[in-house]
Amino acid sequence: MKNYKWGIAGTGGIAHEFASNFNGKQSSLAAVASRTSKKAAEFAQRYEIPASYGTYEEMLTSDIDIVYVAVPNAAHYNYIKKALLADKHVLCEKAITMNLAELEDVMKIATEKNLILQEAMTIFNMPLYDELTRLIDQNKLGKLKMIQAPFGSYKEPDPKNRFFNPDLAGGALLDIGTYAVSFARYFLSSAPKVIASTMVPFETGVDEQSVTILRTQENELATVSLAFQAKMPKVGIVAFENGYLEIPDYPRAAKATLTYTDGSKETIISGASEAAFQYEIDNFTATIEGQPNKSLFLTHDVIRILDQMQKDWA
Repeated sequence: MKNYKWGIAGTGGIAHEFASNFNGKQSSLAAVASRTSKKAAEFAQRYEIPASYGTYEEMLTSDIDIVYVAVPNAAHYNYIKKALLADKHVLCEKAITMNLAELEDVMKIATEKNLILQEAMTIFNMPLYDELTRLIDQNKLGKLKMIQAPFGSYKEPDPKNRFFNPDLAGGALLDIGTYAVSFARYFLSSAPKVIASTMVPFETGVDEQSVTILRTQENELATVSLAFQAKMPKVGIVAFENGYLEIPDYPRAAKATLTYTDGSKETIISGASEAAFQYEIDNFTATIEGQPNKSLFLTHDVIRILDQMQKDWA
């Protein structure tokens, strides 16, 4: 059984979270790269990673199999492309790219080189969602009618931090918005169109809050509500003719409640929220070994939706 060697690109907060939770069945952390040798070495020592590099390009010449891209959003495309051209599989943090053109370019490279490319979107990897899909496929719930996907997070209103900095791809959409749109797309029967979208900007011009309506060809509707200076519960609602699913903490959900139209309830539990990174890692290596790449087409749809929303705002 092959052991896949992972290299981490970046040493920010999400990279620390990834490394501290790393526990793949067929994987090991083999390398880390940062903008300085000192930062990379400190990170490697903390997580007992054998090799550290002061440049990304140097790490790509090593014998790692997979790159986990954890640099700021605006740099994702460049890092993904370099990794694929160096014959490395890539798992990239969300949002995977800044626009659809970038994503389709790296998807083409991955296909040509027979490499796996995926976004590290927890929703597409948590076991609960597979369980909910099986439940929905039993047709007991009837037709899907409506989805609600709110996500509000309070960020200190500092124009210099990455959340509000346009040069660092700031704004709610490319941060928390990818979760909300991914949640909606997961349950929708087909790729939706943006029917209407409105945004309120922060003083730097990036989106601070927005509301968007999506509609599929099956007449399923979804609302996506985002805020960067107002907390909202991350509770997703998926409503069918015969009942609705309520999914708390939907980005890393392990539990859902199904309420039928007669008021009776059913609880569905699967997986563990704290194992979110492990599910991503194991699903990624399984895809390398032949499991269908079941999330990339969803990611493609999500990035297309984000593009449409931003065009409406312009």
